[in-house]
Amino acid sequence: MRRKVRVVLGMFMAGLLLSGLTAFPLERELDLVASAGHMSYNDRGSFNLWILTVRDGLRASYAKYPWIGYGTDWLAFAHVVLVVFFIGAFRDPVRNIWIIKAGLIACAMVIPLAMVCGTVRSIPLGWRMIDCSFGIIGAIPLYYCLRLAKALEKNHGSFHK
Repeated sequence: MRRKVRVVLGMFMAGLLLSGLTAFPLERELDLVASAGHMSYNDRGSFNLWILTVRDGLRASYAKYPWIGYGTDWLAFAHVVLVVFFIGAFRDPVRNIWIIKAGLIACAMVIPLAMVCGTVRSIPLGWRMIDCSFGIIGAIPLYYCLRLAKALEKNHGSFHK
């Protein structure tokens, strides 16, 4: 069970770190996606049009207000900080079960945030559903780790005795 917790939490932490680090080079990433997908405004797919719209919005914002990207830099930093907190649960999930529970609460909070703020910011519904899926998908390994941590506590007490 100990190994399972570490493997699952390790994968969760890696995904959290990777998703955070990708918030730094947003404009370049969108350029790459648009060019790799040979996207143009003549495309009929709403996904392609949304990618181009976001890319062009970032280009215009960064050109006139480069400091706007500082907000996504802090988003990336927050992901890294969250990974640091999960180290405690990785080391001792029984003693640090509260970290796993806090992660589950955060995953649940993704849904109302995406739906409310996404509506206010005119984010297309399909894209908001993709954002909601991150909360749902993130909750699955955390819930599994929560169950394992409770079983470890029941069977063995603290993780490091």
